[in-house]
Amino acid sequence: MQAEPQAFDRVLSSMCTKPHPAAREAAERFLATNPGDPGTYPAVAELEARAVSLLGEVTALPDPSGYVASGGTEANIQAVRIARERSDARRPNVVVPGSGHFSFRKAADLLGVELRIAPTDDDRRADAEAVCQCVDDETALVVGVAGSTEYGRVDPIPALGEIARDTDALFHVDAAWGGFVLPFADRPWNFADAPVDTMTIDPHKMGQAAVPAGGLLVRDERLLDELAVDTPYLETTAQATLTGTRSGAGVASAVAAMEALWPAGYAAQYERSRANAAWLAGALADLSFDVVEPTLPIVAADVSSGAFEALRNEGWRLSRTGAGELRVVCMPHVSRAMLESFVDDLAAITGRASAPLANDH
Repeated sequence: MQAEPQAFDRVLSSMCTKPHPAAREAAERFLATNPGDPGTYPAVAELEARAVSLLGEVTALPDPSGYVASGGTEANIQAVRIARERSDARRPNVVVPGSGHFSFRKAADLLGVELRIAPTDDDRRADAEAVCQCVDDETALVVGVAGSTEYGRVDPIPALGEIARDTDALFHVDAAWGGFVLPFADRPWNFADAPVDTMTIDPHKMGQAAVPAGGLLVRDERLLDELAVDTPYLETTAQATLTGTRSGAGVASAVAAMEALWPAGYAAQYERSRANAAWLAGALADLSFDVVEPTLPIVAADVSSGAFEALRNEGWRLSRTGAGELRVVCMPHVSRAMLESFVDDLAAITGRASAPLANDH
């Protein structure tokens, strides 16, 4: 086979990145193992327990339970499934802010729950008052987003958690992308900050593990009982995961990445990504584009469709927000040199030049 994987030198839209070297090596060693059959593959089962323990450190959960999933979509579906199974409502509903990931729509379709979308505020975060208007006696789950995929916004997690508690609903935080940067960003988001019941956090995003390596964490391990099905032909008696066969490579790489990088390596990477996002936002503003001020390292700007397509034709891998802005995710593989080259191409395509400095002549 002659095909080669996508190079990362012009990838600016992905929420996945190059794996850490230790994660790559660990993934290769565990390619043929299946955490879905822990009786047969005890070594990778032990690694999964280690992965969950490390994810607990990242999210401030002292006695974590959960598993390594295929990604954020699976973990979000499972959180909705837990809530549905616990609910006594005839048709439970799930309240998600407008910034919520599209995986919640998939979950609603698959599980037959009602999805209620609460409007966001002017800063593209969940509006707590709007969420209050959406919940009722049949609400099974309230969702908060800690690092939205379009703008990197962090919802008011403690306030949403209190709404869930007052409604007798579970509270889920989707930190699939944000979970490995928020420990260093001084914002409330984790199990210590709010009454969070379940959380999505993906090592294969900012965690720098190999794909696939998502994560589902639960505060109380009994919540996993809502997912359990009998497994009569395996050496174990029950299984709480959504998929049966799972990636041992993802589990091993998640452990390797976290052991190599938590916490100092992730802190340093966050500072680089944050600085790159701030630089890019400033450079785009200097070119007279309207820029959405970044909270976490995601930059959105109002760039025309023609310029967007021209950049794609130059090989830049880009995406748009739902509102149509160009979107750049400052992942670990995104360097300042990449961003400088990108801005140069954008300036050439649009015929715009940066405003001169005050001491220029």
